[in-house]
Amino acid sequence: MEGFLNPSQILSQLGLSSNVIAADFGSGSGGWAIPLAKILKDGKVFAIDILKEPLSVLGSRAKSEKILNIKAVCSNVETEKGSKLGENALDLVLMTNLLFQLDNKRIVFAESKRILKKEGKILVVDWLPQSPLGPEKGRVLPEEVKKIAKEIGFSVEKEFNASSHHYGIVFVKI
Repeated sequence: MEGFLNPSQILSQLGLSSNVIAADFGSGSGGWAIPLAKILKDGKVFAIDILKEPLSVLGSRAKSEKILNIKAVCSNVETEKGSKLGENALDLVLMTNLLFQLDNKRIVFAESKRILKKEGKILVVDWLPQSPLGPEKGRVLPEEVKKIAKEIGFSVEKEFNASSHHYGIVFVKI
């Protein structure tokens, strides 16, 4: 669809090395986890979702594409230590089309801070408030996301238009 998200294109702009360890919060069936895993040939992607069914689909997709560096984790990142990952262990967290679905955005940023190494990054991609597409409720203004991230201990590295319907922000753990 013209003007819609292209995960591979957005991820390629991050300049990731092939050995990055990453988590995809709210991974669903792998729309971002699979392109990320292809970039991180020597790294690993933890695909985390609260629902088992999309993770099962992700597992099947990864197997059919011979992608071996994705580990599916069924868990709720909206709880304390919800990712089930170790502290200061990751280089990158993806939050793509996730924030609008959450009740407690602060705890998800706190969980990201817990698992990210110093100078680890978060990629946030979410719906623009003015987009005619997407969810009717729950959209989060970029300014609100930046405020929450700053309060938790992140700084903005980069802001960009992810598509004609989405904004993108890269945060760095300070």
